[in-house]
Amino acid sequence: MTEVDARGASAPLLEVRDVAVRFDGIIALDGVSFDIKRGQILGLIGPNGAGKTTLFNCLSRLYTPTTGDVLFEGASILPRPAHEMAALGIGRTFQNVSLFSRLTVRDNVLIGGHAHTTSNFLSDSLRTPSSRATERELEETAADLIHYLELDEVADRPVAGLPFGWQKRVELARALAAKPKLLLLDEPAAGLNHDEVHELGRLIKQIRDDRHVTVLLVEHHMGLVMSISENVVALNFGKKIAEGTPDIVRKDPELIRAYLGGDAA
Repeated sequence: MTEVDARGASAPLLEVRDVAVRFDGIIALDGVSFDIKRGQILGLIGPNGAGKTTLFNCLSRLYTPTTGDVLFEGASILPRPAHEMAALGIGRTFQNVSLFSRLTVRDNVLIGGHAHTTSNFLSDSLRTPSSRATERELEETAADLIHYLELDEVADRPVAGLPFGWQKRVELARALAAKPKLLLLDEPAAGLNHDEVHELGRLIKQIRDDRHVTVLLVEHHMGLVMSISENVVALNFGKKIAEGTPDIVRKDPELIRAYLGGDAA
């Protein structure tokens, strides 16, 4: 019996436990704790400098917490390097789109799928049966995601020539190609217009439902966060100041003071 089975399907997918991060005496995170349930969309909010990106970088192992722990499916991810996160089941997009701009949409999505392959340079070079089977599976996954995210008409175009909103979709497709259990979305609405933000919200919920992916969303667009999240965690100056449903969090006096600099009405 695995640890996941022993703890039951109701156990959190991700557990952030008293995470603190200090850089040369500066406290970026100060004892932050929260859980993400399987199948949940959780929004992480806060003003600039609140510690959201620092926490995201801890979850994707770009940073190591000074103290505390992060558990994924009941096991700490801290002993694991950043390049193993995708294979572990944690995918991520970035605020500033991080794609191979000279490659096509299809090639970018194919690259995302390699996190779950067991092929190596030798087997790929020799074109072994297992290598060919893996290649076919990657191509099928890429084609499926390209169609799912309505990228068919640009599938064989270089990413560099696409509008920013389309590039965001390509990055999302690449993250999904690794078949993540947890998807970390870093400011996905940045640079999008009103209609694109509305469509993004619909798409995130559809991905959660269709692909059975848990979502942690860091976003400044409060309308998007509050419309699609089941739970919201608010940070300010590295500390958690509020947690709960959108209706509860949006009325929290600490959150109102953090954003408006005054007392709640």
